[in-house]
Amino acid sequence: MEINAFLKNFADILDDTDAALITQETVFRDLDEWNSLTALSLIAMADEEYDVKLTGDDIKSSNSLNDIFEIIKNKG
Repeated sequence: MEINAFLKNFADILDDTDAALITQETVFRDLDEWNSLTALSLIAMADEEYDVKLTGDDIKSSNSLNDIFEIIKNKG
């Protein structure tokens, strides 16, 4: 699993955020679009793309997209 592919997949679930702004260091909660629906979309993306069951606690314990990436990578 590559971080760039993950970042592209994450950017794809966002409607109004420029994909160029999405990096490993992005604090996803700071994105204007971040809400509970986006969190559910992230959980669904992890399941569909990586066959990983991401939980709400996984998201709550993360700050950056790299944190989420590492959780998915370690569960995969």
